[in-house]
Order: sequence, then structure tokens, then C-alpha cells
Amino acid sequence: MFAAAEAGAGPLDSPGAQKSLVCSACHGFAGNSPGNTVPIIAGMAPSYFKKAINDYAAGRRPSPEMEPYSKYVLQFGLDEIADFFAVQRKQASAKIKSDPKALSRGATLASQCAACHGAQGESDAFRVVPALQGQPAAYLKAQMDLFKGDKRKLDDAEQDKIKKTMFKGLDAADFADLAAYYSR
Repeated sequence: MFAAAEAGAGPLDSPGAQKSLVCSACHGFAGNSPGNTVPIIAGMAPSYFKKAINDYAAGRRPSPEMEPYSKYVLQFGLDEIADFFAVQRKQASAKIKSDPKALSRGATLASQCAACHGAQGESDAFRVVPALQGQPAAYLKAQMDLFKGDKRKLDDAEQDKIKKTMFKGLDAADFADLAAYYSR
């Protein structure tokens, strides 16, 4: 009987589905952001989702938009909501036609990101490192700008120093090339 009921389950029947609906206002249905400035959270590793929510709620990752929503998530079921988004299928982000030369330059620059984010920017859930691959380009560029401007920090001081050193030699055009490469 349980299998039959499960077979009829719809997209909003999981424990975190109803609780995650508030997130869809910005992140799109099932975490697939329709825009270029908001990250896709579908398929996000629960470890990273939980870390990000806790950081927003505690003010360690400043965002006037995310702070109240992160507190909602903490109050109504962080584990369930993280698990809901983790199993959602990631759709392609809004594509912006990229110059092939920008993609090539981005691929070259991305080699220094691979040690933490993976060869293709696929993430490292065990180390709680986010996926860059397939995220919207404008979102990626904005995050790089925050790190370079010292408005966003990593928890690990040594890793934060490494990231800041890497970004110091990069300019806005480099960030655009990296964002184009990872958003493809």
C-alpha cells in the first residue's frame, strides 16, 4: 500500500516541499532560478545549503534579502528544506551568449579554482564547497566581487587568504570570463 501511495506522490508531497515554497519567489520553483542574479539551489549539497543558511541568519554572510528568509528556514525546518532542494533536478540557468574567447580565457583562469571547486566547478560537498558549474553568470560575478572587495569571507582564514590573493590579480573582465565559463 505504501508503494502505491508513493507512486502517486506529486512534486509538493515531500516533507520540505511546502516549507520551501517561500524560497521560490526568488529562487524559482524547486530551486531553479529563472534569472541571472539569483543562484540555483536545486541539487545543492545539503551541507552547503545548511552552512549558507546559518551564515546568512547569523550575519556572517551579509544580505538584507536573505537574512529574514534564512531565519524562516531555520525556524521551519532546515534539514527538510535542505533535503528537498538536494534532490531537485537542476535546470540550466538563463543562458547569455558568451564569446568563445571569453570561455577559453575563463577555462584557463578556472584552473586555479579547481583545487577547491573541482575540475569543472562541480563542488566538494564533503568540504562544504559550493558548485559553480551551471550557476547564473551575474550571480557568480557578484560573488567574486564580494570576495575581492572583502565583503564576503571564508570560514577558514588560510583559505580566505588564498582566495583573496588569487582574486587580487584579477579584474572585472577576468571575473566576467570566469562567470561565463562556469555558467555554461
